[in-house]
Amino acid sequence: MKGVKVLEVAQFWFVPSAGAVLADWGADVIKVEHPERGDGQRGLATAGISTEINGVDFLVQQPNRGKRSVGLDFGKPEGLEILYRMAEEADVFLTNFLPDARQRLKIDVEHIRARNPRIIYARGHGQGTRGPEAGLGGYDASAFWARGGLAEAFTETGASQPVMQRAAFGDGIGGLTIAGGISAALFHRERTGEATVVDISLLSTAMWVLSPDIVSSGLLPKDMPQLPRADRSKSFSPVVNSYKTKDGRWIMLVHLQADRYWPDLCQRIGRPDMATDPRFRDMKARFENREECIRQLDQVFARRTLAEWQETLDGMEGPWAPMMRARELYEDRQVVANGYLQEVDGGKRGRFHLVRNPVQFDEEVAELVRSPEWGEQTDEVLQEYGYDMEGLLELKARGVIL
Repeated sequence: MKGVKVLEVAQFWFVPSAGAVLADWGADVIKVEHPERGDGQRGLATAGISTEINGVDFLVQQPNRGKRSVGLDFGKPEGLEILYRMAEEADVFLTNFLPDARQRLKIDVEHIRARNPRIIYARGHGQGTRGPEAGLGGYDASAFWARGGLAEAFTETGASQPVMQRAAFGDGIGGLTIAGGISAALFHRERTGEATVVDISLLSTAMWVLSPDIVSSGLLPKDMPQLPRADRSKSFSPVVNSYKTKDGRWIMLVHLQADRYWPDLCQRIGRPDMATDPRFRDMKARFENREECIRQLDQVFARRTLAEWQETLDGMEGPWAPMMRARELYEDRQVVANGYLQEVDGGKRGRFHLVRNPVQFDEEVAELVRSPEWGEQTDEVLQEYGYDMEGLLELKARGVIL
């Protein structure tokens, strides 16, 4: 993406995380923030929601790394003209402002395209561009997790409360999807000369994630709204199941080619007799006797700790994984070997780690740079557009820029 310039007018995590991915890939991403309020994500602290741990504003750093921040009030005529000047040289305009705000502020497609007909205009939505709720806002907990069917899918029948997603869970998935859509749009423009409008919603992203359930539900009788929930004590295959260890941790076996991996598993867990037991010797037998097979495997896995099982199962061909905690991923040997986490210099915030986006080119990992402070590069960026310091100081005095 070197040479690609992205003008980001967006807040919180969903759409800004797309800008972060593009910055990872080499694009020059200019983040426009209000000179008094900044990105709404920065302002969460004023509402009593913690956005910092040990001085690191982690909710800002992860989706904004590698960008340059300009404090600009484009609600004022002079500020809007500055935004238009930046848009004239940009390849992508990236926003999650609602339709009425885009029209009121004169930053919708027709306004930006009037100054740059070749710009890719990318929009992130809650519920999509059409329908009665197209103009309403949506966060990932509402539009993605709840509306998209995931909360219901993950909440057990009769539970006292619904299962809640983790922070920015849908936003991160959606942001990566936006970055992919923008990449395709840039490729299309390169081939045809045509600039497109890219639209991605949290609702549609959730439906993509949950598509096996959604597609199958349309084929089931109306009185059966979804496939039966998984019951690990009756799993269709005992070796596609989770097992609890002595120290209360869990191991996940995913041996879809069950007969291929069964003898080796039985040998490793110290139960070679199960490989030849007529009740368990092949997939059909294990299915017919799955409850007893699972009961015996439960007993076996409960005898050792997770660490002991990790050593015992190390190198096993049959796919498996320990259920890891977030902090443990810092030491995971595959995470370390592939550079999925990178320590960055946060300046006054010290050193901390950020998660790289999952795409690597030529097996190389992009170097990450911390998120900019609020309006940190205002002077630097605007000087690139021809403004001198005298003019910038005058704009600062009038509250147009930070």
